[in-house]
Amino acid sequence: MHGLAIDAPSGPAEQATLAALLRCCVREVAGPRGLVWPAPPYVLLRVGGTLLRARTHGGAALRFEGPPERLEAGAWRTLASGELVRLIEEELESRNGEFAGQVAASRDAVAAILRARASAVPPADPWLASEQALVYGHPFHPSPKARGGEGWLAYAPEAHAQFPVRLLGVPEDVLAEGGDASVLDAMGRGPDGYRVLPAHPWQLGLLGPVLGRELIDLGPGPLVVPTSSVRTVYVPEAEVCLKFSLDVRITNCVRKNAWYELAGAVELTGRLGPIFDEVSATHPATRWLAEPGYRSVALGNRLHEGLGVIVRQSPWAVCDPGVTPILAGALAQEIKAHDPVAWWRSYVTVVALPVLELYFRHGVVLEPHLQNVLVGLDGDGMPAQAVFRDLEGAKLVAGRHDLGGLHPEVARALTYDAERGWARVVYCLLVNHLTEIAATLAGTDDRLLRELWRAARSLLDWQAAGLGWPLPLSDLLAGAPLPAKANLGVRWTRAADRTAGYVPIANPLA
Repeated sequence: MHGLAIDAPSGPAEQATLAALLRCCVREVAGPRGLVWPAPPYVLLRVGGTLLRARTHGGAALRFEGPPERLEAGAWRTLASGELVRLIEEELESRNGEFAGQVAASRDAVAAILRARASAVPPADPWLASEQALVYGHPFHPSPKARGGEGWLAYAPEAHAQFPVRLLGVPEDVLAEGGDASVLDAMGRGPDGYRVLPAHPWQLGLLGPVLGRELIDLGPGPLVVPTSSVRTVYVPEAEVCLKFSLDVRITNCVRKNAWYELAGAVELTGRLGPIFDEVSATHPATRWLAEPGYRSVALGNRLHEGLGVIVRQSPWAVCDPGVTPILAGALAQEIKAHDPVAWWRSYVTVVALPVLELYFRHGVVLEPHLQNVLVGLDGDGMPAQAVFRDLEGAKLVAGRHDLGGLHPEVARALTYDAERGWARVVYCLLVNHLTEIAATLAGTDDRLLRELWRAARSLLDWQAAGLGWPLPLSDLLAGAPLPAKANLGVRWTRAADRTAGYVPIANPLA
């Protein structure tokens, strides 16, 4: 188990770890038990029998001012992350021998990232700089930066890493691919009868020996820059993104391209093209990143999935001239707006309205969370376009699309039932995304925060009227609680991320 002493208690890694844990406690531990009480400017909660408090702002985003505290012998004392872990263990009673180590590993990783950033040079490309800005990770996750494997810092986007991919030569008779992955052929050349397959050097180390009679080493390939998901990189030389497999747990999931996800990316790209064309006629600021092809090897399932790479468009290829794509997660950390309400109205218009259109009119579920959306800013810094990406999270509503002819597992991976799809849309769009953007834009001004949500409400009312007031959207606008993903619960039960449940939180649109 990692120790918790890499930073002084007041250091930024400790502060971020404690804040994320405390948010999880409010949302998933104390909240459902009725043990959270507003006491402005504080929020009070009881965990493991101990009373805690923190000064808050930002509504459901739970931004903290000053150090959280615990009540001990009638006096308030500064709380430490290790203490909060022990209180969580007492509250939840059941045992999890991994949890404390995961929290500590995440905290150690943040400290290592901060040290590396101090001497690293960020990318000149503003989009790539935004991809590499998420130092502290998911604000409602108990261990957002815990990563398995050794040597991860050399490939960490937050540390401004860049590195060459490794090129493998694959005999044509064992090449596995779908769609159009021809852009990979320009990255290098092999002997006659061989095709080029780029590989992530970290993944090659994780897989162990893969070279032999079938696969040959063609040496280093083009330099790549990792984006926020760690395993997806940008290749400046080819102006394309590559999504690799990584047999590493990052937040809740082992980041591997399952065989049905490789095939599903190509399938969805073909299906979504005409749909996005139709949506962009109504919402002209809407863009998306197609995933036109994948390539791997037909040498057993382990290597097929472990070496599978998905080709994805670059955001620069879809944004209009003069529009700069910026990761929404980076905007959730800092926003410069002369008129916050006007900026917010533009933001909600370009980000939220097409997501609702896609769900209700076309039966398409996007995952528009902070790492899946790029916001195109114009020359004045105003939101002008929204770019949606990562087809692994995009789904089709069951019963609304003809999936006949697809392999049953591919079809199953591509679909959600309507209820599950709506919960995913609401969580990603409102809880994970807009709540964080609004909190950053409003700062400590609660009056402004309320004004922002009134403006969002008016825009969503307009969209609901245009869609014929579908019942799930009407319920949302009437104040139905929002579903917040239970990340601490997933880590505590050591469950697969796909089984994650939701806890209800207050709806700021009410």
